[in-house]
Amino acid sequence: MDVPMWVWLATIGAMVVILAVDLAIVDHPWSKKSGPKEFGMKQAAWWAAFYIGIAILFGFGVWYYGGATIAGEYFAGFVTEKSLSVDNLFVFYLIMGSFAVPKRYQHEVLLIGIVIALVMRGIFIAIGAQAINAWSEVFYLFGAFLIYTAVKIVRDHLKKDEEDQDFTQSFAVRMVRQVWPVTDEYHGAHLTVKKEGRRHVTPMLLVIVAIGVTDLVFAVDSIPAIFGLTQDAYIVFTANAFALLGLRQLYFLLAGLMDRLTYISWGLAGIMVFIGIKMILHALHENGVHVPEISTGLSLTVILGVMTVTIVASLLRKAPSAEAKAGSGPRSVSGE
Repeated sequence: MDVPMWVWLATIGAMVVILAVDLAIVDHPWSKKSGPKEFGMKQAAWWAAFYIGIAILFGFGVWYYGGATIAGEYFAGFVTEKSLSVDNLFVFYLIMGSFAVPKRYQHEVLLIGIVIALVMRGIFIAIGAQAINAWSEVFYLFGAFLIYTAVKIVRDHLKKDEEDQDFTQSFAVRMVRQVWPVTDEYHGAHLTVKKEGRRHVTPMLLVIVAIGVTDLVFAVDSIPAIFGLTQDAYIVFTANAFALLGLRQLYFLLAGLMDRLTYISWGLAGIMVFIGIKMILHALHENGVHVPEISTGLSLTVILGVMTVTIVASLLRKAPSAEAKAGSGPRSVSGE
């Protein structure tokens, strides 16, 4: 789809405006006197529905101006990136549990995480588009990488069942601790404070560092996935942007279900393998090998079907016992 520069600029401007309105309206109840308030389920549900609604409306606009094929690529990309973003939320959930982030400050962490994710994915979209234009064989590399990612998702999921990952001891967090002293307690949403004449960083900064590294990893995983569904840079960007917008509201909406959606990782792994195979078949076709190509309609059907089955199966599965949950409480953020 040939998209003029003014449409790109208008789209990016609209995303910035939406984020600004979100910040102004959703966070309006805050005051310096009372501090930030906890996010309610009803508020989260309305905003999550709003963001999904505007993403769907945008898809119909793509259908009107670009045709059914392009719209199908957008919706397939949006569903895939939204699914990966939900998986991203699971990691955010574990990070905030590891650092014992107070609930009233979690939406600030999520907002920063989403902005970092948008920037990271924007960079990788530009790199991926240039790589595809310069070297069509990159589809072999992307396809193989997605299949490897699927194996890694399953392996990490099985490993997580055996032992909880301690994000407070990750490499990036340990490097920060070596450079600056860290306070034992949170100081509101401040990243640094001055104590005894010396600048200290707070656990909030460590959380941001951990989430930033996570965003980088997920950007590396998600961009090849959507390029397997469409090579249109505009569709890749908008599908990613709409998948990330409203993510912090969705976090609070799904917070009570995080422990129950146990099969999501398996569904994502299946989607990664499917898209990886699709990319390899496309690369073979581009190189003159007569192989069947997977249509956009089939891609959308498979992605929706796999995610529906895994979500329903997860919700039907027996919830973890209270004793099992009690055995994995949040860790200390002091690192000692």
